[in-house]
Amino acid sequence: MIVQACLNGARPRDYHPRLPTTPDTMAADGAACILAGAAELHIHPRGADGRESLAAIDDTMLAMRRACPGTLIGVSTGAWIEGDVERTRDCISRWRVLPDYASVNLSEPDAPAVIGLLHRMGVGVEAGLATVADAERLAALADRHRVFRVLIEIEAQDPAGADAIADGIARVLARADIVRPILLHGFDDTVWHFVARARQKRWSTRVGLEDGRLLMNGERASDNTELVAEAAALYRRSAT
Repeated sequence: MIVQACLNGARPRDYHPRLPTTPDTMAADGAACILAGAAELHIHPRGADGRESLAAIDDTMLAMRRACPGTLIGVSTGAWIEGDVERTRDCISRWRVLPDYASVNLSEPDAPAVIGLLHRMGVGVEAGLATVADAERLAALADRHRVFRVLIEIEAQDPAGADAIADGIARVLARADIVRPILLHGFDDTVWHFVARARQKRWSTRVGLEDGRLLMNGERASDNTELVAEAAALYRRSAT
């Protein structure tokens, strides 16, 4: 059970005044989140124009490694980032400062090829499942047991409906005997609902400005570290 900090995601710069979008601000924010209780970091590197970029991985990872030595760091491979299958694969193949793992959305058509490429490069795969169909697709892959972790990421905003999706995914994983660490998280209105649910199931979770900017009491968090500190405090209580 860990709390992962998801620092920025695809959020626009005006989403929050402390959203980190440069290698240096991501590195500083990551180090602060580790001190606040995060065990790992998940980032979406940005180019000089502030847009997400798979080509920006090396510079960003270099800054992150310097600021957060020994910390597991993951990145996104979302198909929307480059918007082209061949360019996505090419950018990934050119990485030289490798992340520890990369998230791959099973909803994306090229997901199996991206998973295979990452495995050949020695980068762990965080298999992103947003629907039961995603879980079934993972279960059908020959290298399903090699994934570093299963990321259950629920975008539905109705808690009951979101729970039903998460439960359905868990049933598919159990039926396919995919026994891998699970990280469960929500988005916007369901962030804290799923932090609590993950804690109850003794799964990992994540918080940060990628997923939402509000604290449990509904007030806006001052930054990523405040979100992480609140989630980490919940998880510490579950261990006592």
